[in-house]
Amino acid sequence: MSQMTGNTNHITIITLNVNGLNSSIKRHRLADWIKKKNPTICCLQETHFIERDTHRLKVKGWGKTYHAHGHSKKAGVSILISDNVDFKPKLVRRDKEGQFILLKGNINQQDITIINIYAPNSGSSMYVKQILLNFRNQIDHNTIILGDFNMPLSPLDRSSRQKLNKETIDLNNTIDNLDLTDIYRVYHPTKSEYTFFSAAHGSFSKIDHILCHKANVSKYKKIETLPCILSDHNGLKLEINERVKHRNYSNTWRLNNMLLYDEWITENIRKEIKKFLEVNENKETSYQNLWDTMKAVLRGKFISWSAFNKRSKTQQINDLTLHLKALEKEQTKQNSTKSSRRQEIVKLRSKINEIETKETIQKIDKINSWFFEKINKIDTPLD
Repeated sequence: MSQMTGNTNHITIITLNVNGLNSSIKRHRLADWIKKKNPTICCLQETHFIERDTHRLKVKGWGKTYHAHGHSKKAGVSILISDNVDFKPKLVRRDKEGQFILLKGNINQQDITIINIYAPNSGSSMYVKQILLNFRNQIDHNTIILGDFNMPLSPLDRSSRQKLNKETIDLNNTIDNLDLTDIYRVYHPTKSEYTFFSAAHGSFSKIDHILCHKANVSKYKKIETLPCILSDHNGLKLEINERVKHRNYSNTWRLNNMLLYDEWITENIRKEIKKFLEVNENKETSYQNLWDTMKAVLRGKFISWSAFNKRSKTQQINDLTLHLKALEKEQTKQNSTKSSRRQEIVKLRSKINEIETKETIQKIDKINSWFFEKINKIDTPLD
């Protein structure tokens, strides 16, 4: 058993349009993604949940969940709070159509208000403006408004550098009048990074945003985009200067049964067992001691093989991701409309999705195998 000690990290908030979570495989992939990013608060848009589905979104370590949903499988927003913080809710307001949720409370005795928005495709500027005006009395220095606004807030938010329309200019004026600001542009005033790729048009845009109060800009440490292959959007991550102490936890090693599906590993197991018995089997050693020693040897080998497997798959994904980023960089250049490059981007995203989906299915199979093993033990009659 290896003991992990607690570590101190900044409070972080992530926002991501997940483009539907009615697939169990996709929910598992999202859970893995959230665990890797390890946010304090995770805000999701376009979950496509109705009331009876919300219980299906479970991420170990993020037990406090708040949802807004409609009567059909569209829109839907969720907020997940890490178990590592002491969060006490004070107010929750949900949109009946699942387009937004307001959550007010405190984290470790610090006030915070989150407004998570999924704006409709049509009339998005006016929609966001109306939400801001409706909640103007709830907006204070500790308010963070984020989500998929379905529109850029700056010409830099489009790879085409298209000018803003009158409705968006009007929204920006409202944002300014409420003493809010696009925190991404505060830290990256000239940078061109995007959260959405339109395969149909071969264009990029940043339509996901985080707004914060001007008086509290110094409170935020940094903001960055987060690549996310499981959705057609990338995420945004905001880091706050305040720190949170994480709890201690421990890990116990357990055999990953999925390794046994790899032929090279099963072949190596046979070789290791044969080699071990040739060297260690003798009349002076009991079979129990021989078995216990061999288990310890094989455990070390499994850990090594598992690490090699993980490194290989990670390297494959990293290589594909680097290639994807290079192609996307070329595609974002002004007046770049090369269709072959656009097709290659779609192909690479599909390939990475395929690899990650396969890994998720293997994890689900592993969980199911463990579950049915426990059930069978319970059902086995006693002698």
